[in-house]
Amino acid sequence: MSSESEEQQLSKKAAKKEAAKQEKLRRRQEAAALASAASSLSVEEDDPYSSNYGDVSLPELKSCTQTDAGNWSLAISSMEWTPVGALTQDLKEKEVLIRGRVHITRPVSKNMAFVVVREKGFTVQCLVTTQGEGVSRQMVKFVAGLNRESIVDAIGVVSVPGNPIKGTTQQVEIHVRKLYCVNKALPTLPINVEDAARSDAEIEAALQSGDKLPRVNQDTRLNFRVLDIRTPANQGIFRIQCQVGTIFRQFLLNEGFVEIHTPKLIAGSSEGGSAVFKLDYKGQPACLAQSPQLHKQMAICGDFGRVFEIGPVFRAEDSYTHRHLCEFTGLDVEMEIKKHYSEVMDIVDKLFVTMFDSLNERCQKELEAVGRQYPFEPLKYKPKTLRLTFEEGVQMLKDAGVEVDPLGDLNTESERKLGQLVLEKYDTEFYILHRYPLAVRPFYTMPCYDNALYSNSFDVFIRGEEIISGAQRVHVPEFLAERAQALGIDVNSISTYVDSFRYGAPPHGGFGVGLERVVMLFCALGNIRKTSLFPRDPQRIAP
Repeated sequence: MSSESEEQQLSKKAAKKEAAKQEKLRRRQEAAALASAASSLSVEEDDPYSSNYGDVSLPELKSCTQTDAGNWSLAISSMEWTPVGALTQDLKEKEVLIRGRVHITRPVSKNMAFVVVREKGFTVQCLVTTQGEGVSRQMVKFVAGLNRESIVDAIGVVSVPGNPIKGTTQQVEIHVRKLYCVNKALPTLPINVEDAARSDAEIEAALQSGDKLPRVNQDTRLNFRVLDIRTPANQGIFRIQCQVGTIFRQFLLNEGFVEIHTPKLIAGSSEGGSAVFKLDYKGQPACLAQSPQLHKQMAICGDFGRVFEIGPVFRAEDSYTHRHLCEFTGLDVEMEIKKHYSEVMDIVDKLFVTMFDSLNERCQKELEAVGRQYPFEPLKYKPKTLRLTFEEGVQMLKDAGVEVDPLGDLNTESERKLGQLVLEKYDTEFYILHRYPLAVRPFYTMPCYDNALYSNSFDVFIRGEEIISGAQRVHVPEFLAERAQALGIDVNSISTYVDSFRYGAPPHGGFGVGLERVVMLFCALGNIRKTSLFPRDPQRIAP
């Protein structure tokens, strides 16, 4: 490249930088002018409309009686609340009462200001202007000076603008008549919800145009989680999570299962191994339960037939990965087996196909909100879930040039590769892999009848990652004790568990799945901390 062309290129870059610099300066000046307009609003001693706005007093917020009511109480007393998400064009010209947070304010002049109100991830633009009924300059100034994230109640008339409204979920505008601040937020927040709600694509696009938008990293989000979970995406994530638990419970109840609640303080290790949180229990050694495994089996021995539980699970493993937590919510199932352990897989099949169908049907708005910040492709699954044996899975990997131990477990890389192969061959991202090698399963797993090297067990995968582990259990006490000893577990520490099978126990099996992992993989979020409300990992125990 010649020196002349290099100079031209440098000149172009310099021009771009200068243009970006001037644009930033223009925006700062514009913001300063707007702020100046808001702050310069004159304050008159007498405002005939002073009852239409202001801070709600503490006595009023103590659920005071009508006789002691102030301006706010009187204003809202005879009105019904309208959720922000329900504000549509059908309400045109109707007066509504809404509550939400101040998302942003935009003072335009002494006589006009906009405020965007947000509730549960939905946003609506509100116009406050002295041209409106009962609005003074002082009211405009009050609204313009509201801190972000403050909670406000607004009364106004729904209007439908001629042009689409950018930056809000609701395509209507409220012409405000009354507005009250129910609770003030601090003027300066640790993170702005608007910043936390941006997608990587938005940030990158801004960089390309010479602008730099704040990027809120994962640790900062978790440190100020109470602010972070206000974003539309997080509102969607945890409402989807709520639906997962609801569908899980309702499906199993309809299938004749009984919900149980097992202890989380136990005398021994529920899974074996050393990855437990140990504690002192009135002078006796104890630990937090790694799963409800032993007790849900005891419930089957107690003739409940089919049981499930939704509850906390504790793992003290030092796993610094995108999919492990030290505490998570377990969705656990146990059931009698009449003839074959495939009966347990049948339940898994029907349960999760029902769940995926229901989420796609019931949670469209929530999935869209998640997708706007974290774009993802909808999960591919079959009406009848694909089942492969472990040996078939190993063969698929070998055919693709991946060598794995035929009697060992699959590592994360092999699981992902197999998921890719299954997607290419069967066009599904949800499948069951069963007949795992016995050596890689817990002590209570039943060996296969035709080959003692394998077991009546299975794992279930979404998008190449394991989410469910299940099996037929050993229900013969002598064999159970033998298996526990072989894996180094003190049989005395689980004596009540083993003894429960000495009183007559039916063949049974079950499975467990992490709630957070289901949501993470269904929405392809890439990190389980996004789907844990207040995550607990090896480095985090607060907030």
